[in-house]
Amino acid sequence: MSGPLRVAVAGLGTVGAEVVRLLHAEASLIAQRCGREIQVTAVSARDRTRDRGLDLSGIAWFDDAAEMARTAPCDVVVELIGGADGVAKAVCETAIDAGRAVVTANKALLAIHGPALAVRAEGGATSLAYEAAVAGGIPVVKALREGLAGNRIRSLFGILNGTCNYILTGMRETGREFADVLAEAQALGYAEADPSFDIDGVDTAHKLAVLASLAFNTRVDFQAVHVEGIRHVSAQDIAYAEELGLRIKLLGIAHQRDGGVELRVHPCMIGKDTPMASVGGAFNAVELQGNHVGPVLLYGMGAGAGPTASAAVGDLCDLARGNAANTYGAAVDRLATLAPVAMGLRRGAYYLRLMVIDRPGVIADITAVMRDHQISVESFLQRGRAPDDAVPLVITTHDTAESAIMDAMQTIDRLDSVLEPPRLIRIEAL
Repeated sequence: MSGPLRVAVAGLGTVGAEVVRLLHAEASLIAQRCGREIQVTAVSARDRTRDRGLDLSGIAWFDDAAEMARTAPCDVVVELIGGADGVAKAVCETAIDAGRAVVTANKALLAIHGPALAVRAEGGATSLAYEAAVAGGIPVVKALREGLAGNRIRSLFGILNGTCNYILTGMRETGREFADVLAEAQALGYAEADPSFDIDGVDTAHKLAVLASLAFNTRVDFQAVHVEGIRHVSAQDIAYAEELGLRIKLLGIAHQRDGGVELRVHPCMIGKDTPMASVGGAFNAVELQGNHVGPVLLYGMGAGAGPTASAAVGDLCDLARGNAANTYGAAVDRLATLAPVAMGLRRGAYYLRLMVIDRPGVIADITAVMRDHQISVESFLQRGRAPDDAVPLVITTHDTAESAIMDAMQTIDRLDSVLEPPRLIRIEAL
């Protein structure tokens, strides 16, 4: 391994350009730490004429990324194109079939096709590395696969999307509504022009599926992940949460229980005094629960060119040192098959916000519904009076079954005194 590790980069967007830039800027440090140089020998992108602020002289350019993966003079292909299928998938498959290692930041690809790509990599005696796919610059994949290898991980949860965390933090700090803060996030580059992937929870779900596969040594069916986003979180909900001593975060949550795996993404109310509640702005955090080590909290920048490129280069350094690991820490044929736990089996406390007509008997009607569904109410909050007009009514419950609260919400929604669909947020005891 005395010669340089030769790298081809597929995709020269924000992250791809930063990988090339980082490898050049820190070349001497990387060579010192890895015992050999890491050199970019080929790149591929759609637009040759775009000024990326990079010196690409002496580097082979390919218009066809898959062709680069097949024929470029390289040992590793770094895939930074994105997307679960199409060119990104073809690049990874082609590189592996050509005996080249793959480094990727593509969480969608891994969530959908990860096990199949891992089988391919094992069959070709090469590597599939993906630290950059989850939580940006936070080394959570390395922590799970290496640092905590002697632990059985029973649960993990975290803030895995910087866009959502930025929006929820901004709403809490300014009192503004969701649409207002989303527009600000888009103007600052924290949110895409079409933010659906982030704010509807899909990005978090992809990352959760990848982490759960690794943490629980199991194949995860992405379709079994329960996914909700933050579009319906209002400034009222944020304010009521604060009054209740809680804070709203979009969390990815995974638990291994009784031969099954519970995977869910949704807004949560968590105690303001918990470490996760203090994670603000575009930062991410992941808490892992090991049977020997106990809780481990990892925190840092979860997105952006620098953190993501840093994670990708970390994988390249491992490959340069010859530290190739199995994709999931074990051979794919040794991964367990764990049945998905139905969302209706979740048990915990709930927050409900109703818009109701302010007249006598409304609370009694709602309480009767809760009683009929065996739901114990912890508190009612109602501020102000507006006879014959709509007022918010907030209910928190003691622990109850998800199936019961969902049935109760349907019944409550049919009451004449309830003017809007009830809004529900789960309260998580972290």
